[in-house]
Amino acid sequence: MSVFRNIYYHLVYALRGVRVFALVGSSGTGKSFRAKLVAEKYGIDIIVDDGLLIRDQKILAGRSAKKEKGILAAIGTALFADDKHAESVRQILSKQNFKRILLLGTSEKMVRKIGKRLKLPHPTKILQIEDVASREEITTAIRSRNSEGKHIIPVPALEVKRDYPHIFLDSMKIFFKRRFQPLKSGNIIEKTVVRPEYTSRGSVSISEAALTQMVIHCVQEFDSSMSVEKVIVNRERGDYGLEVVLNVPFLRQAAAPLYELQEYIAKNIESFTGLILKEVNVTIGRVSKRTRQTGKE
Repeated sequence: MSVFRNIYYHLVYALRGVRVFALVGSSGTGKSFRAKLVAEKYGIDIIVDDGLLIRDQKILAGRSAKKEKGILAAIGTALFADDKHAESVRQILSKQNFKRILLLGTSEKMVRKIGKRLKLPHPTKILQIEDVASREEITTAIRSRNSEGKHIIPVPALEVKRDYPHIFLDSMKIFFKRRFQPLKSGNIIEKTVVRPEYTSRGSVSISEAALTQMVIHCVQEFDSSMSVEKVIVNRERGDYGLEVVLNVPFLRQAAAPLYELQEYIAKNIESFTGLILKEVNVTIGRVSKRTRQTGKE
């Protein structure tokens, strides 16, 4: 995308005074289920959820991550990693008259990345799922996800059936009542229950060996004089962290390059896999006098 187009999007939202909200919570905690209620509370016009642009319970643009066959492809779709997907949504979004937009994601880093891909301003308010759901409600949502593989798309069934009939499972209507106001048709929210194909295949993750090979490749590309001694993969509730221990040349001024290497590894692995890395720590384990030319120390 050209620099001029980037400037165009930023100017459009700045002139309109657009505010970005975000709802963050681990996978399966009920973000999509509560998205419309959060939008009602804060006067939000548009929702971005799992690759879809949604307004007034209708899909305006995008591609649902729920239709992907693999978990990595689903993550990439949710992050708008594909340029054509991102640009198609950006174009429709820029033509919408709105003041507030809600981004859903599993972490603050993820929603910020989605906002960046859509050329939106930085979030002004980030809500945690615990702010809008009780511990019991979250536990119930996680149990339903883990045992039945059920996911929610916050639009009526007709919207989903038309484009994604193979993942459609059921629909539900939620009735809520504003204080001191009678129940009206506008207070009924319909949501669609789907079961993505990848949920029927069990838990899918990237092996430690695969991540280690990716790190080694990144280090070799960044600086062939460095080598990897050890890679430790830390995983907790779907979040990945990397500890990378290096062997570096003797007398090398490594402080700045190590910071750049840290950014390089994170950027490339996130881009290639769609994972959101919680952290990448790079340390020097050994300093060697060995050179590529002589093979001597």
